[in-house]
Order: sequence, then structure tokens, then C-alpha cells
Amino acid sequence: QVQLVESGGGLVQPGGSLRLSCAASGTIFSVDAIGWYRQAPGKQRELVARVTDDGTIYYADSVKGRFTISRNIPKMMAYLQMNSLRPEDTAVYYCNADVKVIGLGSLSLNYWGQGTQVTVSS
Repeated sequence: QVQLVESGGGLVQPGGSLRLSCAASGTIFSVDAIGWYRQAPGKQRELVARVTDDGTIYYADSVKGRFTISRNIPKMMAYLQMNSLRPEDTAVYYCNADVKVIGLGSLSLNYWGQGTQVTVSS
């Protein structure tokens, strides 16, 4: 079993900052690509940021220059530092990862966390 657990969401005023964390645990051989998605009410889930195992990073245009994704490979953690938050950043943020599970060889499976609410409002 593999679990992704997010933390760090909450209510913040426009212009403020939050740092989300994602902890991976379970029968994990390696965490390959890991990233953050978000889903606002009435909208489709969208990719916010993602980092691959070779360090390649992707950001959605809407968050470039404001959000920073990072990872701690030995601790199987990922982070999303969110600065200059805007009301339109309000959403449930989900951690997503491609994981190689012990015993399954080179097969990489995709997992989701349960999500953490981020609300940007005055």
C-alpha cells in the first residue's frame, strides 16, 4: 500500500503565503515524478507544479514566479511554497506521484493524496 498525505492548507489573506507538504509512505521502492494539482469548485482538476526524478520542473503559467515546488528524496517528501496568493488560487490541492512499489519491479503506479483546502480571502 502507498499513501500520500498532504498538510499545510488553510485560510490566508490575498498576498499571503502558505507551504504545503506531501508525505509518501508505504511499500515504496522509489518516488519518481511528484506534483501538485488543484481543483476549484465547478472546475476541472489542473496541474499546478510537478518535478520529475531527473529534476525537471513544470509550473502552470498561472503560478509561475509565485509558487515553488521542491522535494526531499530520502524523506519521500514534496513541498509547494505558495507566495503572493490570490483569491483565484482557492482550491483543494492534491499531491500526486508516480511510485515504484516494492515487489512490482520497474512498474510505476500513480497515486493521489486526499487533498488539502487552500482558501485565499480577506
